[in-house]
Amino acid sequence: MAAFGLMLLIATAVVAILAPWLGTTDPVQIDPIQRLRPPSAQSWFGTDLYGRDVYSRTVYGGRVSLFVGLSVAVLSVLIGLLVGLVSGYSRPADAVIMRVMDGMMAIPAILVAIALMALSRPSVRNVVLAITIAEIPRVVRLVRGLVLSLRERTYVEAAVASGSRLPRILARHVLPNTVAPLIVQATYVFAAAVLIEAGLSFLGAGTPSQVPTWGNVIAEGRTFFQVAFWMILFPGLALSATVLSVNLLGDGLRTALDPRLARRL
Repeated sequence: MAAFGLMLLIATAVVAILAPWLGTTDPVQIDPIQRLRPPSAQSWFGTDLYGRDVYSRTVYGGRVSLFVGLSVAVLSVLIGLLVGLVSGYSRPADAVIMRVMDGMMAIPAILVAIALMALSRPSVRNVVLAITIAEIPRVVRLVRGLVLSLRERTYVEAAVASGSRLPRILARHVLPNTVAPLIVQATYVFAAAVLIEAGLSFLGAGTPSQVPTWGNVIAEGRTFFQVAFWMILFPGLALSATVLSVNLLGDGLRTALDPRLARRL
């Protein structure tokens, strides 16, 4: 299943990257005469209420969603790793950091993102920053738990007894053992970021309306669902397939990187 998820994710990424060549028309080009046309040889996924090609908007929308997902995964893992290492190895800092993280985790991530977007103007950069802030606490808790477990290991205590400095202990003995869980966590953050971005765009609090994303394409089609179901169907399938592929990849990596789980399976 992991191989299938990886292949599906790669295919989605390739289509998104090649959108300028694979798209049949300009995704923002308006043609009122062709509005609400069903799927045909001319418009593979039909047209929307402004006559724009749904296929082109779906293909271009994948670029924003994948960029947001990848950016959020990388930024949240890097920042969460740094904060988690400090929290797990410093008891005074841990008391402050974890209370802040617990407070942030008490609020659903999408509500945190909506609140942050309300303080800024719609843009892809602000969407990435808002979702990253919402996802950092989950990474921090994971890293902190790993560090608390690893700091009690014999080889870490031996390194402390031998007089090794804290940065060396973290870099040589603690950090390498957090890589595998962080890779798995990054896939789940990726999937969550894609869904949150779609939710923000659906609500009109995400990217600008002129930038096609799966979320705002679905939002524009919800009013015409009974007469033009294709406006929601195809971008919804693309969104579902992307999230499914990332989750399958994450489950496969978790099995491959955890020897104990692999033996049980």
